[in-house]
Amino acid sequence: MSREPTAAQRRVIDAADPVTGRLRGTEAQLTALVRRGLAFRHPRPPHDHFLTPEGRRVQEGSPGTPEQPGQPAPSAGVFAARVGGAEEAVLPSDPGRLREVRGAWQGLLELRRMTNPDGSVDRPCAWERGHLVRAAALALEAAGHPPETASAPGYRVRATPQPDAVAVYAPDATTLSACADTLERAGWQPGEYTEPRTRTRYLLASPRRA
Repeated sequence: MSREPTAAQRRVIDAADPVTGRLRGTEAQLTALVRRGLAFRHPRPPHDHFLTPEGRRVQEGSPGTPEQPGQPAPSAGVFAARVGGAEEAVLPSDPGRLREVRGAWQGLLELRRMTNPDGSVDRPCAWERGHLVRAAALALEAAGHPPETASAPGYRVRATPQPDAVAVYAPDATTLSACADTLERAGWQPGEYTEPRTRTRYLLASPRRA
């Protein structure tokens, strides 16, 4: 299970540029933040490090813990979008959650602006292509789609054998279509398919590259 950032790592996060999220620290500190999903290394020289959306939430002191692969986001620690599923905790209505999600989405758009070679914000960036499930779930949750929980229907985002695609499930055709529209507007390429055995309709979505 992921631990909270150490005191030294927290100081590095707190000292990040409030606008760009640029980090300064030792190589070991920055590498550790990358491993925790709180920072990323810019692919172009001088290869500076910047906060990810999760790192932004830590910097702002928001509650939430790092999302485990393929599992819904826990309720405390680093912010993570809710991927949906029967195991997803049924959380009480929290007006702060919407602000958190919108803030994370704005942070992700800024990440696109900084890291896409042309500064484009209308297509996913390298961080999203490396965190497909979380990125797609954030796009859906930020647009107001409810995730599936143990007591309510909603979307589910799951990893697939394809290295550059996620599967999105929804309780009915209307909701599935709405999720496709949201992902397309967010810079993804969704297509609707049918599982051969169960005949369940689902989306296969990949980040658009151009």
